Amino acid sequence: MTGNSDRFLLLSDSVLQGLGISGNEIVDAIEAAILQDAAGQILTAPKSAVVPEGGRYMMTTLSTSDAPDLTIVKSVMVSPRNPDRGRPGIDGAILLQDSETGQMRALAEAGWITGVRTAGLSAVAARRLANPASQSIAFIGCGVQARSHLAIFNDLFPLSSIRAYGRGQANIDKLCDMAKGLGLSAEVFDDPRAAIEGADLIVTSVTLNYEIEPFLNADWIKPGAFATITDLALPWRQDSMGAFGPLFVDDLVQEEASPKKLVDPSLVKGDLKTLLTSGPGEFADDARRAFVFRGIAIGDFAISRLAYLRAVEAGAGQDVGWQG
Repeated sequence: MTGNSDRFLLLSDSVLQGLGISGNEIVDAIEAAILQDAAGQILTAPKSAVVPEGGRYMMTTLSTSDAPDLTIVKSVMVSPRNPDRGRPGIDGAILLQDSETGQMRALAEAGWITGVRTAGLSAVAARRLANPASQSIAFIGCGVQARSHLAIFNDLFPLSSIRAYGRGQANIDKLCDMAKGLGLSAEVFDDPRAAIEGADLIVTSVTLNYEIEPFLNADWIKPGAFATITDLALPWRQDSMGAFGPLFVDDLVQEEASPKKLVDPSLVKGDLKTLLTSGPGEFADDARRAFVFRGIAIGDFAISRLAYLRAVEAGAGQDVGWQG
């Protein structure tokens, strides 16, 4: 890759979304990267985050590989006041560099990649923990992450209906319109318990807020269902999480290093590497299964690499070149 020293791409979210990357391609790319990580072919740094005043949450990830020669850094910020400004709640950028020379290869908006990366991590777990015949999916939180999850989960499961619970009517309407466009029925609930009870799949993506009063109870989930929890489990009552079995996180090393644990460590059976290399293990068919995660650098690396190589192949994005 070091020979392409005259190329530098600008990749907007709209360009990335227009590359036509399927849900199954996203999941396959993440799984391949996790296995490369396990084999030492991709090096990642622990996710870093700072939480300043005002509910903002700033996070970076870093990964590098020599096959192909790419180093990828993502920087994003969650800002609870952004929607009032007419901007998405999560915004940021992803820098792709040559891992041999350090020269910049591309600068991408982080919205699309972050959305599909998070849903892709969920889907990696869902492939192994959820009932493949799942037909109904409940969303607690109806924003970008809900729509990203719906797109990928609809590729993986024979969905027929969604259940929606959220605060913003505009997001609820977008999610329901998307579901109907996919040929699914959509029902809106004003009570989270009613939305969750009876669903085969549950996705929670409540906006990060460390001061939130937990309002979700794992006991509401029916036996045999699968929940993917993208919001650091902040909306979940911790005293109910023992109802899940098995429960997995995205990365055990990252979780052990985190001062504030997602859940009681004694409840955690393993991580994505465990699922990919050893399987979920033996558990009863009527078990409630869950995946709780922070997001890991390898997910950002996998999707950024996939999108960048696809963009190069398709001649997509703005090639600004190098001057001198």
